[in-house]
Amino acid sequence: MSKSAGAPWKARQDPGARVCPVPRSAPRVFASFVQRFLQWTELLDPTNLITSIEKIENSRQLLFTSEDAYRFDVDDQRIKDAWKRSLSTVHPDSSRLIPVLFRPAAFLPLTVPMVFLSMMPAKGMKSMVLPQVSLYAYTTGFTITNGNASYSHSLPAKILLGAGVIASSTFFGLIPHLVQMKYSLDNPWVKRALPIIFLAQVSGMNAFASRSLEPIRGIEVMDKEGNVIGHSRRAGRKAVRETAVSRAVLFGTSALIPEVFAYFFKRTQFFLQNPQSLWTLKLSCTLLVMGLMVPVSFSMFPQIGQIKYSKLEKEIQALTEETELFYSRGV
Repeated sequence: MSKSAGAPWKARQDPGARVCPVPRSAPRVFASFVQRFLQWTELLDPTNLITSIEKIENSRQLLFTSEDAYRFDVDDQRIKDAWKRSLSTVHPDSSRLIPVLFRPAAFLPLTVPMVFLSMMPAKGMKSMVLPQVSLYAYTTGFTITNGNASYSHSLPAKILLGAGVIASSTFFGLIPHLVQMKYSLDNPWVKRALPIIFLAQVSGMNAFASRSLEPIRGIEVMDKEGNVIGHSRRAGRKAVRETAVSRAVLFGTSALIPEVFAYFFKRTQFFLQNPQSLWTLKLSCTLLVMGLMVPVSFSMFPQIGQIKYSKLEKEIQALTEETELFYSRGV
């Protein structure tokens, strides 16, 4: 595959970047879901959290100078390792280092205990509020940090947006728990289904609200050579909508399957003899399900999205004859 076909993004020379900027794409832009899934299993490796800045800089420089960096069939292990380090630690739009806590590899170990605790029966206001605040504070920060970076946000704007999203998400996330405390629901299916439904819906809403400026201001759309054609609000809506759907699927499935297993486990003889084992089962099940669902969620839609010419704004259509344009979806 040629360099232009394999990498629709050109390098962005960002003087403020802490690492050497390189083309804003992975070598497998048009990869299938299975290829994206396998790639994400590598990017989610926890060792990517402790990669030194020196190694990242060397990897970025190698990708920037190597003619083989965009070949699908590249056999050079150095280039493969360089892509892994770059994609897991550097924002593809701004070429800036992603803070360690908000790198993709940190998402799973940090959100598993939050999801587990948020689904446990509340024994008081503190045990009910803290897991919700922690979960939505982290997912908000993660989504804002890893969103599209076609334009910069000031720090006060980020803080104001994040605070509003965290507060609203926490409020809606508490609704099923407050309903249970007030009305003492007896139906086990309704009692357990309500938090799952709200978790999925609020997680999607959280992602949409965290990146709400993208559909308003628009995000960069480019041709296959990486030339910026303009800023499209429709592409922004598509990028945010896809991310919100992936979040809802991730957290909804991760909450549903452990609850189903727990429902049947409570009817076994082993549980009757060891009732405390339910906690261990649910935690282990949550870890296993999220361990699978995080790469599935991140792989549902390509990081480099495509949008048809006919679906773009009229003013952008007037600027290009390309039938398809590209945009960075974010995570």
